[in-house]
Amino acid sequence: MKSRRNVGIRRYMVGEGYARDSEYSKEDDEDRKYAVGRRFTRPRIERGVEKEETVEKRPEVRAKVGRFRRPRIERGAKEKAIERIPDVVERKPRVRAEIRRFSRPRIERGAAKEVEKPEKKDFKEIKEEIEARFLAPKIEHFVETNLVKDYKLKASVWLESGYPVHIIGPTGCGKTTLALHLAEGIGRPVVWLNGDEEITTTDLIGGYSKVERESITDRYVHKVLKHHDVTEAKWVENPLTLACKYGYTLVYNEFSRARPEANNILLSVLEEGILELPTKFGEDKYIKVHPDFKLILTSNNIEYAGVHRPQDALLDRMPAVYMGYYDKETEIKIVQAHTRISRERAEAIVNIIRGIRKKLKEAEKPGIRSCIMVAQGLQTMAKKGYGDGYLEQLCLCAIGSKSSSLKDMKKKKALVKAQTRKFAKD
Repeated sequence: MKSRRNVGIRRYMVGEGYARDSEYSKEDDEDRKYAVGRRFTRPRIERGVEKEETVEKRPEVRAKVGRFRRPRIERGAKEKAIERIPDVVERKPRVRAEIRRFSRPRIERGAAKEVEKPEKKDFKEIKEEIEARFLAPKIEHFVETNLVKDYKLKASVWLESGYPVHIIGPTGCGKTTLALHLAEGIGRPVVWLNGDEEITTTDLIGGYSKVERESITDRYVHKVLKHHDVTEAKWVENPLTLACKYGYTLVYNEFSRARPEANNILLSVLEEGILELPTKFGEDKYIKVHPDFKLILTSNNIEYAGVHRPQDALLDRMPAVYMGYYDKETEIKIVQAHTRISRERAEAIVNIIRGIRKKLKEAEKPGIRSCIMVAQGLQTMAKKGYGDGYLEQLCLCAIGSKSSSLKDMKKKKALVKAQTRKFAKD
């Protein structure tokens, strides 16, 4: 059983509305009220006095207060700290890396718009870029005689009239050299394409060569990353598309060695002035041919091995300039221009090769290249201390690559020997 004294104390502590117990006097109540109030009442502290005394007397309190207290910054201390940042960054690579990682670059007003604008390239830069991708051979030692001028005039007339020109002739007659000389004379960038059995329409116009994936990470806001992935198929333009789009001159060498179906794309280019890109998606599927676009094609005669007969619809759209072998005087000047050999020796070599040329079939006839090879071989032999005694062997080597059998080689050897003897008598 609980005592009345304990019950009275409990009632007193509950609140003022309790029923007072008759055992306790008023003085006892006041004493107990003061004792309980002293126990639960926060002492009144004068401003600044108790706090300073408590902090000074108790080290643990002083440590806590120092931990959360905002340090007092002297005037100018912030500026001094900012000035020290570059020194700290330079001394500590990790700090420098973190600052570079999360810092947003400061962009001046109007700078973003200037960066977004595509860089404009002048005509010279575009020409160098195109020629670097589809480098056209450079011709040297171009010789102009009356016969060469005649071929050049006929081809130039068709080009200036807006037609492509098709130069046809035997191997080694100078078709490619004339085509490149005509292209350089137009004054526009020249792109080069060499035809063969494996060439396709894609090799002419271009295609989707690869897929590019771009990932963008936005670190402008601290601890906020924004990923943006773009997957795009990239279209790569090939010589015909570049020439039609920008008005360049396309030299299509060995045009007849490509299969006819690969060249069907040229039909609409030459007739309607429209280049169709069958494998491309979107609005750029059709390209209007630039008015400055020029096309120069070279082909061997149909008798040569590996030559296809182009479709009649395509041949009907291009005039042809037929070339034969140059005359004797032109060939002598060409050999001299390439080798700096004396006229006497150049004339002797040209006489031997021209004599052999008359005795062979159309596809086996040696061209002007054979004359140049023999002249260069003689110059090399002269540097080694040998005379003209190897002229017969050099001539046989120059024309021997077109021999089909040992019997054919013996026949050519006899022709070379006969022409060399004739040269010795002269």
